[in-house]
Amino acid sequence: MRPKVAITNWIHPDLLEEVREFADAAANQSREALTARAAAEAAADADAVIAFMPDRVDAAFLDACPRLKIVAGALKGCDNFDAEACAARGVWLTVVPDLLSAPTAELLATLFLGLTRNVRRGDELVRSGKFAGWRPVLYGASAGGKRFGFLGMGAVGREAAKRLGAFGMKLVYSDLKRMAPDEEKSLGLEFCSPDELVNSCDFVAPLLPLNASTLHFIDAARLSKFKRGAYLINVGRGSTVDEEAVADALESGILAGYAADVFEMEDWAREDRPRGVAPRLLNPELNTLFTPHLGSATDEARRAITKAAIAEVRRVLSGRPPLNAVNSPRFG
Repeated sequence: MRPKVAITNWIHPDLLEEVREFADAAANQSREALTARAAAEAAADADAVIAFMPDRVDAAFLDACPRLKIVAGALKGCDNFDAEACAARGVWLTVVPDLLSAPTAELLATLFLGLTRNVRRGDELVRSGKFAGWRPVLYGASAGGKRFGFLGMGAVGREAAKRLGAFGMKLVYSDLKRMAPDEEKSLGLEFCSPDELVNSCDFVAPLLPLNASTLHFIDAARLSKFKRGAYLINVGRGSTVDEEAVADALESGILAGYAADVFEMEDWAREDRPRGVAPRLLNPELNTLFTPHLGSATDEARRAITKAAIAEVRRVLSGRPPLNAVNSPRFG
């Protein structure tokens, strides 16, 4: 009997055929995410699931899928997946650790420039039909000579530092673990505390994992310590930022602008998560720039990520351990 693989979100057709070489596939071929119920129904008799950011894998999901051997995440951060519940049921949980960092760093740089140079407002002006040539309007902020701070310095931060250093900024970072001096030097980074960082930097990017200690790491109290007129760019985890507090900071002038690719509403593991983006942040009068979670959304990156998840499934279904497990299943 051939194994069955449930695939909860759209993947490239040729990669779907790759799965069908070794398993039957129950694939969501639409561009919309499955509901929790539909995902559980699709995986009810599956041996493996290839899962994505909109999915929630918890004890209830796992109990509805008793044949599962692996949940292969086509993602890096698995905040919405209960690794311990998987382990207790003898199910591997895997991620793709190193294929999302470069494209996410590229998007960080894109949002940084788009926000500080008023790209959204400039585009709106041209499209309005009112543009009649250069006028002394929409002055933004230069990068050269300014300070850019990373709250958290993992793989995305390292990739971003390589790119942003070209703009002539002083790059600083805070992290629980300091880099080796030679790596700091090679990336042009200076270490400091979180409060030092937000108090002195013109641009701040939180790149923190989401856990109990980082939930709303940037809240009203921390925002009050920011250098007045700073810009905040979030491509990490939505709930590391308190969106209502950010709206207050934009309205009061503490922040000159806010750009984000991730939002609190996406963090399914939070029982109290909001069901939409904070409405005040959507006020077009505020200086904001948003993208719909496009960090890894390049064709090349998504292909590589999906292929890596498929490879993990193939390994486990052939009796071998996966390469990038985040848990240790208890069998028997």
